[in-house]
Amino acid sequence: MTEPKMELNPRSSSILEAVVHDHIATAEPVGSRTIAKKYKFGLSPATIRNIMADLEEMGYLSQPHTSAGRVPTDRAYRFYVNHLLESHHFPKVKNPVVEATLQSIHEFNELMKETSVFLSQLSNQAGIVLIPNLKKTVFKRIEFIHLTGSRVLVIFVAESGLVHKKTIELDRPISQNTLEKISNLVTEQMAGLTLQEIRKKLVKMMEEEKTQFDELLNQAVKLSQKAFENEEGESEVYVRGTLNILNQPEFASIERMKALFKAFEEKSILIQILDKCLEEDQNVKVTIGSENCIEEMEDCSLVTSTYKYGNMSVGVLGIIGPKRMDYSRVIPVVGYMAKLISNLLTNS
Repeated sequence: MTEPKMELNPRSSSILEAVVHDHIATAEPVGSRTIAKKYKFGLSPATIRNIMADLEEMGYLSQPHTSAGRVPTDRAYRFYVNHLLESHHFPKVKNPVVEATLQSIHEFNELMKETSVFLSQLSNQAGIVLIPNLKKTVFKRIEFIHLTGSRVLVIFVAESGLVHKKTIELDRPISQNTLEKISNLVTEQMAGLTLQEIRKKLVKMMEEEKTQFDELLNQAVKLSQKAFENEEGESEVYVRGTLNILNQPEFASIERMKALFKAFEEKSILIQILDKCLEEDQNVKVTIGSENCIEEMEDCSLVTSTYKYGNMSVGVLGIIGPKRMDYSRVIPVVGYMAKLISNLLTNS
């Protein structure tokens, strides 16, 4: 959502920021007397009331009841967040316990689970981490391990540290000794390539005469084709701390609570939103209410960032909370965690 073309003057901007700030703190409609008393603008409640009425007309505020104060709209939160992002006045986040704990974890999926927990704890909202599917994954190593009969376990190890496993059935058994040779050969040929590039290379190798005459290479190509067949996997998403959101007054309504639970249960909804964040590849992105374009998430905001392996974005992490979340606290937490995870993946 973009801000309206009508410019706010400095006085209106200050009043609007005060209303948003107060509503974030109290979850209550904000009245002109409260603003006059708390924020010392040197203006009478009547003058502030007129400015707030103008802001309502411009789409920044709404009035739940005629006798009540006003609450920010999505447009007001967008104005507030944009000004926060432009000012860069955020507290510095550093947590030695979080850093030491994450540094001690060497398994990728476990690292991502723990990251979602810390995101929740540091923000008092819900922490979320997306591990995307294998489509754009760059492979580092591929291993074939004999199980029983003609069944083989395939282990894909990505550059980022992601480990993906799959069981395949062969036409005939192959010894573990041969499988190890094939693992080395396939790794040599495929390391540093994406899934799409591997598939193209396999087709090309099948067409080359060398494959017809080299028995090991022939087996390696056939085994790889089976391993990578229909293999993109599903994106996985970890969510921790959902009760933090449901304890907020905005979700006292059963209907709102049901809608949010649906989004958390049907993870495809979250994956859809986070995949879009991955495509846009922004450092910190704030998506507010109706900007989510998904009905179940219209009462929430997401603060997300991509995490990287080197210069390549490999996933998304972030925080979900009510639109009334404390953005000045949440935005630096997301930035800190994204940088920390990127450093751990790149330097591991």
